[in-house]
Amino acid sequence: MHDNGNSIVISIDAGTHVATLTLNRPDKLNSFTRTMHEELSKALDQVEGSDARALIITGAGRGFCAGQDLADLDFTPGAMTNLGALIDGYFNPLVRRLQALPLPVIAAVNGTAAGAGANLAMACDLIVAGRSASFVQAFVKIGLVPDSGGTWLLPRRVGEARALGLALTGDKLGAEQAEAWGLVWKVVDDAELQSAALKLATQLAQQPAKAVAAIKHAIRASANNTLDQQLDLERDVQRELGDSHDYAEGVAAFKEKRAPRFDGL
Repeated sequence: MHDNGNSIVISIDAGTHVATLTLNRPDKLNSFTRTMHEELSKALDQVEGSDARALIITGAGRGFCAGQDLADLDFTPGAMTNLGALIDGYFNPLVRRLQALPLPVIAAVNGTAAGAGANLAMACDLIVAGRSASFVQAFVKIGLVPDSGGTWLLPRRVGEARALGLALTGDKLGAEQAEAWGLVWKVVDDAELQSAALKLATQLAQQPAKAVAAIKHAIRASANNTLDQQLDLERDVQRELGDSHDYAEGVAAFKEKRAPRFDGL
């Protein structure tokens, strides 16, 4: 484990093939600055260049991420027009990158996930939350709209009515309610959060990597595909995976009543 600069800590376990990226500005509830974005981008480069097969993103200290650090913005007259550039240059590329990563990404949410921090968690594939965690679409309280994919990700996880309610009020959503609404995969006791996330990541890292990447792609594509288009996609992906070594290994293991040994080929 080592600091990738001051605000990101990265570790990659060669045994489990699990990478962990920790947002490391605990005194600021891990809120984003442009420097932090740049360090996170470099850390993701390291993950993609490694043999990691699953990724955990979590926060240091008492919160996951409070979104954008307002102290990193310029509030001089006319400067607010730079919000679009900030989003286009940093938050949108991060969300697109997390969604496109071929390996599964788990958000281990400890404490507050607010604003872009809540939407960063939703940009991951699965959320494991500590029981004291909360999710807040805080944008309306400062006269803004949910960004970082919030207006797309939130209704797809909880439905339009609940997404509108959360966005229009800025009310806090507790972890257990978030689990009941389908935003969170699993809620665990705070003390068990990191071990539960690691257990899940280790399980996913042992799955056939090509199939995992294909599942992510197919599920995401379904948001814009017709049924006919999705049926064709499933056929094409299945045809490709049917020629893979991991498919042959999975079938052999099933027939031989043993655990499969997937190698990602």
